[in-house]
Amino acid sequence: MPTDRTTLTRRTFVASTGALGALAACGTAASALYAPTSRAFGDESGDGESIVWTHCHVNCGGACVLQCHVQDGELKYVESDNTGDASFGAVEARACLRGRSIRPWLGSADRLNYPMKRVEGTKRGDGQYERISWDEALDTIASEFKRITEKYGNESVFIQECSGVEQNIMMNNPFFRLFNLLGGEVTRYGSYSSAAISFGAVPYTYGTSWGNRSLKTIQEGELVVLFGFAPNDMRMAGDGPGYDLNVVRETKNARVIVIDPRRNETCTNQGAEWIPIVPGTDAALVAGIAHELISQDLVDLDFLHTYCVGFDEESMPEDARGKHLSYRDYIMGTGYDQVEKTPAWAASITKIPAERIVKLAHEIAESDPCYICQGLGPQRHTNGDNAARAIMVLPQLVGQVGKPGTTSGGTIGNDDIGLSSLPTGDNPIKTKFPNFLWPEAIRDGAKLTATNAGILNADGLKVGIKFLVNYGNNMMANQNADIGFTTDILRDESLCEFILQYDVAWTASCNWADIVLPDLAPQETYSLTAAGESNDVEGIRFGQPLYEPKFERREVYEVCGELARRLGVYDEYSEGGMTREDWCRKLYDELREDKPELPTYDEGVKMGAFTYDIEPSTEVDDFILDPVANPLETATGKIQIYSPELAELTETWKLQDGDVISPIPVYYPGFDGPDAVTDEFPFQIVDFHHKGTTHSTYAANEVLHRLSPFQAWINPIDAERQGIADLDPVRLVSAQGEIRTTAKVTNRVIPGVIMYPQGAWHDADMQGDRVDHGGCSNTLTSRHCCPVSKGTGQHSVIGTIEKVEG
Repeated sequence: MPTDRTTLTRRTFVASTGALGALAACGTAASALYAPTSRAFGDESGDGESIVWTHCHVNCGGACVLQCHVQDGELKYVESDNTGDASFGAVEARACLRGRSIRPWLGSADRLNYPMKRVEGTKRGDGQYERISWDEALDTIASEFKRITEKYGNESVFIQECSGVEQNIMMNNPFFRLFNLLGGEVTRYGSYSSAAISFGAVPYTYGTSWGNRSLKTIQEGELVVLFGFAPNDMRMAGDGPGYDLNVVRETKNARVIVIDPRRNETCTNQGAEWIPIVPGTDAALVAGIAHELISQDLVDLDFLHTYCVGFDEESMPEDARGKHLSYRDYIMGTGYDQVEKTPAWAASITKIPAERIVKLAHEIAESDPCYICQGLGPQRHTNGDNAARAIMVLPQLVGQVGKPGTTSGGTIGNDDIGLSSLPTGDNPIKTKFPNFLWPEAIRDGAKLTATNAGILNADGLKVGIKFLVNYGNNMMANQNADIGFTTDILRDESLCEFILQYDVAWTASCNWADIVLPDLAPQETYSLTAAGESNDVEGIRFGQPLYEPKFERREVYEVCGELARRLGVYDEYSEGGMTREDWCRKLYDELREDKPELPTYDEGVKMGAFTYDIEPSTEVDDFILDPVANPLETATGKIQIYSPELAELTETWKLQDGDVISPIPVYYPGFDGPDAVTDEFPFQIVDFHHKGTTHSTYAANEVLHRLSPFQAWINPIDAERQGIADLDPVRLVSAQGEIRTTAKVTNRVIPGVIMYPQGAWHDADMQGDRVDHGGCSNTLTSRHCCPVSKGTGQHSVIGTIEKVEG
């Protein structure tokens, strides 16, 4: 194997910092310190082959380096990062199969090659398109932007979340940069990934993402409790937390417990203990554990009284005392519902034996430190805001927050090197709506208000979305809830009057656009990104184009520049004609102003990437050292088990049927939760992230599809009852729709629950029977969202599974 670049460890990084300083002092060029060997980017091997360094760009949280072998302008094969310093473990820290199988993806028949326009007289969703020139496409987009903004104002313009080309400095920023020069656009807050944690839990508990620590901070022999967290499924590559978890489990003898409806890869392949749980009942489990901790005097009262608000009467806010509103009252049966939350009570809801709940409570209480965190699955139910807050209470009860080896009970900590993205300028429009509600923002417009839809910085929207940009995402007809509902809205041209889809492949969403543009894949252009979500690793990946652009594909920064010319703001947009590559250099040079020890941009390009370890924090957080001098950014300045802000929302917000906002994290099933099953729909259907895709990216890559197919996971008990055998063709049906797939009979899922991978591309006759033969899980999901964050509740689905005969 070639060894043509250096991977910096903390040791070599610190040493090189001093060396660089010495070289600078004596006037010697620093490039020798980072100089690659003979087979770097652009160097020929004698057979016309060269190695081009780039990286994977999809939204898995990582940014794994790809070593691409190119010959005669074609990608021949891909290797992972196998050239680094062995002390960092670069040989083990490799890209997963998704990134390594990128060659067939880049050459897929689904790739977009030319600008396309919906045939005049056809409706959105009919799939009738014709090839047009770039000039016609850009003229049309510019004309429609001017027409719509002049008629409705800039608040009618919306740029959708960009999820397919994450981890680079551009993403959809060129559109924001352009539109902000032209009056702005309405924007979103939250994401499909973590809205309930980020906007429904953290602000009311910690104020900010305080207390999150990396998996690398886990200490020798520590107990690790993971609620719905499966890093070895979606984030298993070397540049992600799956790798980190494996390392600490093996090298620090950490004991890992996973609480999940599905026996995920951390359990099957990494030896973690699996505690099966009914989906959406995590708050009930926490309540049962809390009862055991309280009744057995295992809570850390000093911690709760010093740092927290709302555990018991003594720690309640003054205006809430004497009303039995504390968390202790709720748990011990003296609260609003007068029900004692014993382990037996929790067992009846979660289906976890009461004896295991009691044992888990003692294991947590006796572990010091104890690392308790949650994945993003529990908060994607319709009670997700509350479930996320409940899990955060658990480490608070035993004082395992803000100290070495602990975390906040939220998601894992992450960090990056500080690389900035393309600047977008100032948006004069400050109104924001929850990202999940963009279809409702099209349909209902000014009916969405601060109290019924969580509109920020305004009493409500002024107008519905009339001009929609979907760049680098498959959101319109694949990755949002209830595809039938959403596409009915998109088909109505009296609502959203112009839709632009700009992507690398003809996804399901392209069928609902007026203009479709062909993008360059990130590996086909210049890119720059920070290392992925491993908190104690930092680095940069320098991506170079694998070959000259093929067909008429064009990258987004250049295309927005052409729109800027037509709209009269090119000089401001381009800052005097800067290219995408110029911005890569500029933003990296700005990073080096704060970190001059890093290699120069040109040195980095030759290296392809660099990574260095940083030491995990062993410090106690300032708030724990002195909570008075270092208050949290909450209403009370403390950790809030009881939230005064949420108490106010209970009095002012208008909620959907079945929704609850509570000042303390209580258990309630949520809409279409575990107690909603019926004879017609006897199963909970929950989708999950699996190895074959990142959301819907790579779903059309046959290499991955064969290895990790989309199948409905069903427990053998349920399969026998339904007359279903392994690999049988089946139909999954909910109130929202129907998909066709095959069955996977396995004891890795609990009875009463069907688990189904998300990300398959929707494929249905939307003017006919609407049966989805592509197997998109969002054909089944509901629009009912979380009450506080208005984030997705897409894991709350009830339905049925039946064998398809014939």
